[in-house]
Amino acid sequence: MRHTKLTFTALAAAAAIVLSGCAGSTDPGADDSASTPEPAPSFAAGTTMAKLADAGTITIGTKFDQPLFGLMGPDNVPVGFDIEIGKLIASSLGIPDDKIVWKEAVSANREPFIQNGEVDLVVATYTINDKRKEVVSFAGPYYMAGQSILVKADNDDITSEDDLVGQHVCSVTGSTPAAKLAELGAEPLLTDTYTNCLEPLRSGQVVAVSTDNVILAGLAAQNEGEFKVVGKPFTEEPYGIGLALDDTEFRDYINDVLEESYEDGSYQEAWDSTAGQVLEFVDPPAVDRY
Repeated sequence: MRHTKLTFTALAAAAAIVLSGCAGSTDPGADDSASTPEPAPSFAAGTTMAKLADAGTITIGTKFDQPLFGLMGPDNVPVGFDIEIGKLIASSLGIPDDKIVWKEAVSANREPFIQNGEVDLVVATYTINDKRKEVVSFAGPYYMAGQSILVKADNDDITSEDDLVGQHVCSVTGSTPAAKLAELGAEPLLTDTYTNCLEPLRSGQVVAVSTDNVILAGLAAQNEGEFKVVGKPFTEEPYGIGLALDDTEFRDYINDVLEESYEDGSYQEAWDSTAGQVLEFVDPPAVDRY
């Protein structure tokens, strides 16, 4: 049976639990009952939502090497837009930030992590495509990216994907950009993370790095003056939230959370505090109710 759609009040109640916990009022004259948090949202027994809410914790796979979207911070807690999207979902289940277990996901292990139950969700610049939907389900999309090109700042020879034909270009194993490079006729050099593409670019082993424009913008911003993003995006990459195959109730629930975050401003707040420091805000795409 499909859950009842979350209301704004339910989301606010979950947020109240995160912020106030069980602490009493600091005003000695205040009514103690006023400081008692509202109960967490309730879910149908047996659903993934109920299991996670009861456990009080959630494991989320994300990237640790992608500035703006998912980057390990100095306190060993990842930061970025994908991280904030994961927090929104956890909060709606009554799970506070400090009860989220973040597990590093690289492009090649996202499906196995979900299939093996090592994570409950993957929020990791994860492009939705038909091949992946054969083995995992997706909520969203929550962002529309596009493949582009990163070159050294003094390289004026490469201006579009046409200039990559026959050239050595770095990307990541198991990613859709890597497959697109081979389709274009480039010579892909594959590694496990995009940050590992930067040294081959510096040394001239490759002429470019190619992946989603938002990832490249983060790398350029992190290494100011050394690299630049060139050309217009030449694909559409709808980012989705990966979860167990055919968990329709959980997928629909996450889609409800996403749509409500669009309406109440929490999505844009998440964007502005992370990727929005470099990239302009664009309205999120409609979620896919497949």
